[in-house]
Amino acid sequence: MVSTDTDILKTAEAWRREGRGVAIATVVETWGSAPRPVGSHLVIDEDTNFLGSVSGGCVEGAVITEALDVIADGKPRMIEFGVADETAWQVGLSCGGRISVYVERVD
Repeated sequence: MVSTDTDILKTAEAWRREGRGVAIATVVETWGSAPRPVGSHLVIDEDTNFLGSVSGGCVEGAVITEALDVIADGKPRMIEFGVADETAWQVGLSCGGRISVYVERVD
Protein backbone atom coordinates (compact mmCIF):
# COMPACT_ATOMS: atom_id res chain seq x y z
CA MET A 1 0.00 0.00 0.00
CA VAL A 2 1.32 3.42 -0.95
CA SER A 3 1.35 5.95 1.89
CA THR A 4 -0.82 9.04 1.62
CA ASP A 5 0.62 12.50 1.03
CA THR A 6 -0.39 13.38 4.59
CA ASP A 7 1.57 10.39 5.98
CA ILE A 8 4.61 11.30 3.93
CA LEU A 9 4.60 14.99 4.87
CA LYS A 10 3.97 14.24 8.56
CA THR A 11 6.89 11.81 8.49
CA ALA A 12 9.15 14.45 6.93
CA GLU A 13 8.14 16.90 9.65
CA ALA A 14 8.68 14.33 12.43
CA TRP A 15 12.11 13.34 11.11
CA ARG A 16 13.18 17.01 10.97
CA ARG A 17 11.99 17.57 14.55
CA GLU A 18 14.19 14.62 15.55
CA GLY A 19 17.13 16.44 13.99
CA ARG A 20 17.52 14.20 10.97
CA GLY A 21 18.60 15.48 7.56
CA VAL A 22 15.58 15.08 5.27
CA ALA A 23 14.79 15.47 1.58
CA ILE A 24 11.53 15.15 -0.30
CA ALA A 25 11.22 14.03 -3.91
CA THR A 26 8.16 14.98 -5.94
CA VAL A 27 7.05 13.82 -9.38
CA VAL A 28 6.62 17.09 -11.30
CA GLU A 29 6.06 15.83 -14.83
CA THR A 30 5.24 12.57 -16.60
CA TRP A 31 5.04 11.48 -20.24
CA GLY A 32 3.52 8.31 -21.61
CA SER A 33 3.17 5.34 -19.31
CA ALA A 34 4.41 6.51 -15.92
CA PRO A 35 4.17 4.40 -12.77
CA ARG A 36 3.11 7.25 -10.41
CA PRO A 37 1.17 10.46 -11.11
CA VAL A 38 2.38 14.04 -10.85
CA GLY A 39 2.44 15.09 -7.20
CA SER A 40 3.59 11.74 -5.86
CA HIS A 41 6.14 12.07 -3.03
CA LEU A 42 9.03 10.15 -1.53
CA VAL A 43 10.60 11.37 1.73
CA ILE A 44 14.15 10.27 2.57
CA ASP A 45 16.30 10.79 5.65
CA GLU A 46 20.08 10.88 5.96
CA ASP A 47 20.16 7.21 7.00
CA THR A 48 18.27 6.15 3.81
CA ASN A 49 14.99 5.51 5.60
CA PHE A 50 12.17 6.41 3.22
CA LEU A 51 8.41 6.53 2.86
CA GLY A 52 6.27 6.95 -0.25
CA SER A 53 7.00 6.37 -3.91
CA VAL A 54 7.79 8.32 -7.04
CA SER A 55 7.94 5.37 -9.40
CA GLY A 56 6.33 2.28 -7.95
CA GLY A 57 9.80 1.15 -6.94
CA CYS A 58 11.66 1.17 -10.26
CA VAL A 59 13.81 4.29 -9.74
CA GLU A 60 13.60 4.83 -5.98
CA GLY A 61 17.20 3.71 -5.43
CA ALA A 62 18.55 6.36 -7.80
CA VAL A 63 16.27 9.02 -6.27
CA ILE A 64 17.45 8.10 -2.76
CA THR A 65 21.07 8.46 -3.86
CA GLU A 66 20.33 11.93 -5.26
CA ALA A 67 18.41 12.82 -2.08
CA LEU A 68 21.45 12.05 0.06
CA ASP A 69 23.46 14.54 -2.01
CA VAL A 70 20.68 17.12 -1.65
CA ILE A 71 20.64 16.63 2.14
CA ALA A 72 24.43 17.07 2.22
CA ASP A 73 24.77 20.16 0.04
CA GLY A 74 21.30 21.74 0.19
CA LYS A 75 21.12 22.16 -3.58
CA PRO A 76 17.83 20.95 -5.09
CA ARG A 77 17.95 18.82 -8.22
CA MET A 78 15.65 17.95 -11.09
CA ILE A 79 16.24 14.41 -12.28
CA GLU A 80 14.66 12.66 -15.24
CA PHE A 81 14.19 9.02 -16.07
CA GLY A 82 12.82 7.61 -19.30
CA VAL A 83 12.76 4.54 -21.45
CA ALA A 84 15.29 6.07 -23.86
CA ASP A 85 17.64 6.97 -21.03
CA GLU A 86 20.31 4.33 -20.41
CA THR A 87 20.11 5.10 -16.69
CA ALA A 88 16.39 4.29 -16.68
CA TRP A 89 17.09 0.77 -17.93
CA GLN A 90 19.81 0.36 -15.33
CA VAL A 91 17.41 1.30 -12.52
CA GLY A 92 14.45 -0.56 -13.99
CA LEU A 93 12.17 2.04 -15.62
CA SER A 94 11.10 -0.06 -18.56
CA CYS A 95 7.43 0.98 -18.54
CA GLY A 96 7.85 3.09 -21.67
CA GLY A 97 7.24 6.43 -19.99
CA ARG A 98 9.35 9.26 -18.62
CA ILE A 99 9.24 11.06 -15.30
CA SER A 100 10.80 14.22 -13.89
CA VAL A 101 11.41 14.27 -10.16
CA TYR A 102 12.31 17.36 -8.13
CA VAL A 103 14.39 16.62 -5.02
CA GLU A 104 14.78 19.26 -2.30
CA ARG A 105 16.03 19.39 1.26
CA VAL A 106 13.51 19.93 4.04
CA ASP A 107 14.80 22.62 6.40
